Amino acid sequence: MDVQDVDFEELYQGATPMGRKMPWDLGAPQPAVVALADAGEFDGDVLDIGCGLGDNSAFLASRGLHVTGLDGAPSAVAQARARAAEKGLDIEFAVADATKLEGYEGRFDTVLDSALYHCLNEDQRHQYLAALTRATRPGATLHLFCFSPEVPEAFPAPYLISEANLRETVGKDWTIEVLEPRRYTTSMTAEELRQSVRVVLDADPAGLTSMETDADGRVLVPVWQLKAVRRMS
Repeated sequence: MDVQDVDFEELYQGATPMGRKMPWDLGAPQPAVVALADAGEFDGDVLDIGCGLGDNSAFLASRGLHVTGLDGAPSAVAQARARAAEKGLDIEFAVADATKLEGYEGRFDTVLDSALYHCLNEDQRHQYLAALTRATRPGATLHLFCFSPEVPEAFPAPYLISEANLRETVGKDWTIEVLEPRRYTTSMTAEELRQSVRVVLDADPAGLTSMETDADGRVLVPVWQLKAVRRMS
């Protein structure tokens, strides 16, 4: 299984073995996103791009924000709608191509990219940032989390993103205000991760022993945390 060729629709349908559950399915908002919200970093119309199962969208909506969650996998969107409905939350979820975002021009004030960027190849990243620029209002804020080169080689990451790549791609139309290393919470314990790498990827998990865990035993992955503001012109 080549992680760069993952079919996310198949994953969300349960057709690809990924262990007990997908590494990003916390069943709750990403703690790094909660920290941003607690710091008052979301306002106006919020786009959760690559929303997956919608837990970040639901969290932000529970804080009183107007949230739109978009994902390329129809099964993810269907499950996100179901999870939000269970919580009694009114969130607009839809299937969309993140590299185009047709029909969303000039709409959003804040964008959350919680681990989508590193799923895109180089050409797609440039198309994606151009689409985000079209879909946002001047002065909009982008919060982005993506895997950094500090991620161990054995970890199943589509792409590892350099600081230079972010500065070039995001920096074209956005002013980067924060670009710092952070830790991103996964749903997997260290043993679950090793087992998944061994069984699903048929790879040696020995290089994962140095990865940190949180107080609940969940593996923490090195990421970049980026904050950027869309330039006015």
